[in-house]
Order: sequence, then C-alpha cells, then structure tokens
Amino acid sequence: MPQKLKRRTFLKRIFGTFLTVLGLGSGGYFYAKRIEPSLLEINKLEIKHSLIPNSFNGIKIVQFSDTHLGFHYNLNQLKNLVKKINHLQPDIIIFTGDLLDEPNKYKEINKVAPILQQLKANMGKYCIYGNHDHGGYGSEIYKNLMELSNFTVLLNESLRIKQNDGSFISLLGIDDQMLGKPDLSLAMKQVTEDSFKLLLSHAPDIADEASAYQIHWQLSGHSHGGQVKIPFIGALVIPPFAKNYPEGFYSIGTSNPLSLYVNRGIGTTRLPFRFMAKPEITVFTLVSAKTD
Repeated sequence: MPQKLKRRTFLKRIFGTFLTVLGLGSGGYFYAKRIEPSLLEINKLEIKHSLIPNSFNGIKIVQFSDTHLGFHYNLNQLKNLVKKINHLQPDIIIFTGDLLDEPNKYKEINKVAPILQQLKANMGKYCIYGNHDHGGYGSEIYKNLMELSNFTVLLNESLRIKQNDGSFISLLGIDDQMLGKPDLSLAMKQVTEDSFKLLLSHAPDIADEASAYQIHWQLSGHSHGGQVKIPFIGALVIPPFAKNYPEGFYSIGTSNPLSLYVNRGIGTTRLPFRFMAKPEITVFTLVSAKTD
C-alpha cells in the first residue's frame, strides 16, 4: 500500500475512533466533513506599532491561506471566497501559501488565475510559498500562476509598501521551511532598521528565529489550526514547523517582542475534515501607536 494511502487510512481510523468515543458517530462525521469546512470565520485584529506611519492608520490587510485547491476544494468555492474577500474592501491582500494541494496533478489550472485576478486591493496583492506549492514539482507552476493573478511573489526578499507622502512599511517574505530554503538574513538585506517590518512565512515556527531580527509582526498559515481537534486532547496531527505555534495570536520574546498570527486556512489536506478548527479569513487594521 502506498505510504500516502497508509497515512490517510491511519488518520481516518484515529478520527473515527475519537468520534465514537465522543458519542458523535455518523453525525459527527457528517459535521466534520460537510458542515464545519464551510463555516468560514472572519477574524479581525489590529496591528499596532509606533513605527507604523500615521498615513497607514486604518489601512486594511486581508490574509487568506491554505486553500488546497483540488483536495475537496473546488473552483466554485474559490469564486465565493474571492467575493467574500472583495466585500471586505482590503487595501492589501496577502496569501500565505498552499494554493493547490498537488500542483502538477490539478486538471483545471488554466481556470485559477482568472478567478484570483478578480481580487481587488489598491495597495497590492502579495504571496509566499507553502510546502504544497513546492511539492509535486509545483514551484514554477505556483510562481507563474500567482504572477499571472497579479500577485507579487516574495521569495527571501522584501519590498516597501508606500503611501503618496513617501512613508512606507517593509513587507518581507521567506521561502517555505519544509520544502524550500528560507533565508531571513537575505530577506532583511534591504530593510531599514527604522521601518515597521511585517514578515510573511508559511511556517509559523520560524518566528523563534525571526524574533532575533527585530521583526515586529509575522503572518503565517500551514497548521490549519490542527484541522481536527478533540476536546481535552487537542489536535490529532500538527504538521512540522507549526508545533510551537499552531493557531491564533502569540507574543514572542521579552524585549521588543515579535507578534505572530497563525491563520487556520481555508481548505483541508490529507483528510477532508475540520473539527473545532473552522476555516478563516483574517482582517488586520494598521494603527500607528503615535496617535495615542
């Protein structure tokens, strides 16, 4: 039996066992497969810092992640997601990796970019690699697809997001930690010390290293929030590089701490279930602490 099939069978048995223990049975199975994966949450947070220029007050960043298109997530669902994101009227859109579950096997690749092109953000759309974007010989497929969709792909590099008055924040993006070659020092090379620094990393756990670079905020995905969580036990499976920080907000370090937010993502992988880990879009509003 192929290793991938063995793993899915093993996970499915574990999931079924816990549903039985909890007395959920077929009803719980139906909920975890059909209901919760469609219960999209929109979570709102402030990104507040003294180095954010006053001209960025109220700027809205929308993050989405881990669609895993092709694995129980289809083009119609992606179209609906695009409509929901546009309804939020973002100034900046960020995608933190894992667009396609298996890039080289996806049969409708030519239909994806026209959908993602519909995402509107007047200050730009930016993305990074996830492990599935590299997997299945997908690196070039993903890069070409996202650039065709008018996203800027950040690969161990930075750029300045500017306002008309010349003020700016620094946006950094690094490669995936599992299948890529992340290089924080390279990404930091052109970043000025006195700018607000926002890091995009698919893998959350690199935050421990990023905190040493005086990065102020990090946005990540990858974990799916555990995807399937059991009360009093926790997540059944948490992927590598998301074990320290699997979901939500964290403050890392004592002096000048790094703020990390881990988005639960949109789709599923390995198994088509979500339980106590609803899919998520995150809306961040920038606030300059100077206004206090």
